[in-house]
Amino acid sequence: MIIMMMNREELEKKIIGFEDDVILDYHVLDGMADWVRVVDKRGITIFANSAMKRDLGDCIIGIECYQAYGREHKCSFCITNRSIQSGEVMQKEEIINGHYYSVKSSPIINGNGNITAAVEVFRDVTRERKLELELIDRNRKMSKDLIFAKKIQERILPNKGILGNISIDYIFQPSEFLSGDMFDVFQFDDDNIGIYICDVVGHGIAASMMTMFIRQTMRGIVEDIIDPADALTELHRVFMNLNLEADKYFTMFCGRYNRVNHEFSYSNAGHNCAPIKYNNRGYELLEMKGFPISKLFDYMEYEEKTIQLCKDDKILFYTDGIIEAKDYNGKEFGVKGILDIVEENSKNLLEEIENKYIYHSWGEQYDDYALVLMEVIE
Repeated sequence: MIIMMMNREELEKKIIGFEDDVILDYHVLDGMADWVRVVDKRGITIFANSAMKRDLGDCIIGIECYQAYGREHKCSFCITNRSIQSGEVMQKEEIINGHYYSVKSSPIINGNGNITAAVEVFRDVTRERKLELELIDRNRKMSKDLIFAKKIQERILPNKGILGNISIDYIFQPSEFLSGDMFDVFQFDDDNIGIYICDVVGHGIAASMMTMFIRQTMRGIVEDIIDPADALTELHRVFMNLNLEADKYFTMFCGRYNRVNHEFSYSNAGHNCAPIKYNNRGYELLEMKGFPISKLFDYMEYEEKTIQLCKDDKILFYTDGIIEAKDYNGKEFGVKGILDIVEENSKNLLEEIENKYIYHSWGEQYDDYALVLMEVIE
C-alpha cells in the first residue's frame, strides 16, 4: 500500500506524472458535498474526498475502484476506463448501498497532454429516482385502470343489429382512452324504442364518469317516462342534485320510435349536431332548439316534435367531433361533409364518413366522436 503512505504533494505528482504541474485543487474537492475520487490507469483509487471517505471509509484508498462498493467483479461497462482510454467525459448511474448515484467521469490531463487518471463525481439522486420510479409505478397502475375503464365503457354500448323493426349500427371513437360521447338504444315497452346521443363537455376520465351517470340515470328514467321532452326535464332535475360546478354540462338529443304507428318523437337539450333523416328521395335535418343539461337554470322544460317514418327511412346521429375536425387550412369538415356522403346514398355510410373524416383531418383526432345509424327495416 505504497500509495496510502504518500503525502498530498506526492499524490498530486503521482496523478499527473509531473512535479511542475498542478491539475486538481484538492481543497476544493475535499469541500464538495458530492463524492469525488481519482482513479488511475490501473483502476486503483488514489484519492477520495472527505464526503466519500466519511460514507465508505478510509479503506477505499489504494484498492480497485469497484471494491469500494463491496463488489467482487469489475463493472461490465467502466466509464472511468473509457475516459482514460478515449479522453471522453462519460456518465452513468450506479446503485451503491441502496442509493442511486449519477456518476460522471472526466479525464485528468497533464502538461504534456497525456491522460494520467480520471476524476469521478458521484451525485446522490436517490430522491429523484425514487420519485421517478414511484411515478412510473403509479402511471402503470393508472394505465391498467384506464384500460379496464375503456373496456367497461365499450361493453355498455348497445348491441349492433336488429331491435324490433329497426336496425342499429355505430362507430365510437374516443380521442383518448375514455370518451365523453355516449349513446344508447333501449326498449320502453313492446311498442316503443328509445334512442339518444349525448356529448359531455371535455373528454377523458372526468367526461367518461359523466357518461356513466347519464346512462344509469336514463335507464332509470325511462322505466316511468317515455316522452323524450319529459325524460330530458327529469334528467336535468337529477343532474342538478349532483351540485357540480357550472363548467360541467352536456348536450343530448333524445328520441322515441313507436313501431306500431311508425312515429318518431324527439327533443333536444342543446345538442348542436342535428340528426339527419334520409332515404333515397332526399334528407332533412331534425333541427330543434334547447338548452344543455347544466346549472344555468334550476328547472328546464323541453319542446318535442313528432315525424312519420317509413320503411327504409334512416336517421343518422352524430357528435361534433366529426363536424369540427379541421384540415391543414383550418376548414372544418362540417355538416356539409356528412351531407355530401348522405347524398351519395352509400351502403356503408358510417365507414364512408369516417374515412373522409380521417382524410380531411390528416388522421389527427382532437375530440371524441360517435356515429349512430338507425334504419326502419319494416
